[in-house]
Amino acid sequence: MSHLMRGSRAVLGLGLGLAVLPLTGVMAQEAGFGGAAAEVATAAPSAMAAPSALERGVEFVRLGGPAIWAIAALSVVALALILWKAWRLMMLGAWNGGRVARAAVDLWAEGREAPAMAMLDGRRSCRARLIRAAMAARVDPSLDDAGAQAETERVARNLLAQARGGLRPLELIATIAPLLGLLGTVLGMIAAFQALQEAGSRADPAILAGGIWEALLTTAAGMAVAIPASMALTWFESVADRLRLEMEDAATRIFLRPVSTGPEDTRARAAE
Repeated sequence: MSHLMRGSRAVLGLGLGLAVLPLTGVMAQEAGFGGAAAEVATAAPSAMAAPSALERGVEFVRLGGPAIWAIAALSVVALALILWKAWRLMMLGAWNGGRVARAAVDLWAEGREAPAMAMLDGRRSCRARLIRAAMAARVDPSLDDAGAQAETERVARNLLAQARGGLRPLELIATIAPLLGLLGTVLGMIAAFQALQEAGSRADPAILAGGIWEALLTTAAGMAVAIPASMALTWFESVADRLRLEMEDAATRIFLRPVSTGPEDTRARAAE
């Protein structure tokens, strides 16, 4: 996880710098960095563009104030959560199609319990684990139908909790990132109008405009974090819902057909 976080910081820093590259050209001119800095900001990317982009990303964060630092931290956490969640769902077999699980259910429907259960041995996908648990509960002589269904539901709840793990923090980030951006903008606008009031009749409209666009940076940054976080959250929720439906369908098919295994085979399987 530490390697994932370090990689996420590097990717975020580079992406942030490249995203604000055109904007920081204007910043360089306003801050008196000179024509050379403006040329670097507006020039085509070259072999030396990466360090300059990172420096301008830092300048972007500095101008945004405390709110932009909080949003930058949220962006790192959001990126780490998205990468971890995609990896976790891949480990749970969310995108492998469940061909083996469906084949095992078909064997069970044909009355071939032993081959169906053997096909799922050692499988780590959530579908295979649920179906294997449902089959084992069905042939367990110590469980009646109600007990077998309760055991299957218990396993299903645990697997679905794993599939949906990490979605609440991602939802929280998608909610509070634009609010933090709005808070930073409001604080920046307050500071800009205070400066305008103190200037009195000697107020320069250019100073007010500069303060306003700097304050609006936090709103843009908050939305830039919230939009991909919301898209990823919706995608992960759709994957979890699809898994739930497929697992419910497979478990229903298993419980619809009576077990045809004889008492001796049932006792032998329970002993194993």
